[in-house]
Amino acid sequence: MAAIAAAGAVGFFLFPYDLGLLSRICAMALLVLSLDLVVGYCGVATLGHAALFGAGAYGAGVVAVHAGITEPLTLLLIGMAAGGVSGLVSGLVILRASGLPQLVLSIAVVQLAGALANKASTVTGGSDGLSGITPKPLFGTFEFDLYGQTGYVLGIALLIVVFGLLRLLVRSPFGLLCRGIREDEIRVRALGARIKPALVTMYGISGLVAGLGGALSAITTGVVGLDSVSFERSATALVMLVFGGSGSLSGAIIGTVVFQVFEHIVSAANPFHWLTIMGLLLIAVMLFLPGGLQKIVASVPGLWRRR
Repeated sequence: MAAIAAAGAVGFFLFPYDLGLLSRICAMALLVLSLDLVVGYCGVATLGHAALFGAGAYGAGVVAVHAGITEPLTLLLIGMAAGGVSGLVSGLVILRASGLPQLVLSIAVVQLAGALANKASTVTGGSDGLSGITPKPLFGTFEFDLYGQTGYVLGIALLIVVFGLLRLLVRSPFGLLCRGIREDEIRVRALGARIKPALVTMYGISGLVAGLGGALSAITTGVVGLDSVSFERSATALVMLVFGGSGSLSGAIIGTVVFQVFEHIVSAANPFHWLTIMGLLLIAVMLFLPGGLQKIVASVPGLWRRR
């Protein structure tokens, strides 16, 4: 948590004109953290987590545009609620299967969410999306300015709080139960534990976190589009998680930050071949660091002690 705060302060002072990008990284980090809860700690195969992120984004955007509710903290709570409900519903559907059918069901969920957002154009804006989301000043004092300073500080604060709460969650008896289900479901079932309720509950919690990320994205960017519920966003989030290291909250954040920053730099330097470069980077990480980038960070204290 201290490292997140320190990195946030460094980003605020060194990149004052790129705070919009850094705010988007905070929102994506929340999505990847939520994905890590079900993939890394529960072993659930899913490519549909963008549906939960989009539910939070559209939940905050719809009430801001159509109901005139623009208080930032209220929008965040509404986004969390929308993401949590979507997580419970989609969890009940996806967890009815396992393995490859489970992955197909998750893809179907995100495709249905995208189709619903596109067809309900009177509410969601359809392919044009929702625009004109103008939140009130935070706590009545800090305005969301053009440079994105307030939005960035809010994103860092949310990331720190969520990271601390999730650390408590994954180390709790419930978190250890979910980890046991991932490692050996048959043995956990033989011990008398209820598998499906635990997984659905974790899916709902991950929906809360993903919905919070979606609401943060809507507040900081002022728009919500179909890309919020796209399959590409789900796939990108999964790539970031594998890149940083699944089953590790710090790995989820490291993977998101490094991937997004590297993508931003490479796509600007070489707009025609940046996907090839990103692909080569991912192959290198998977070949030489199968546990993700968090393995490097985790090994630093041991190397320092041996030195």
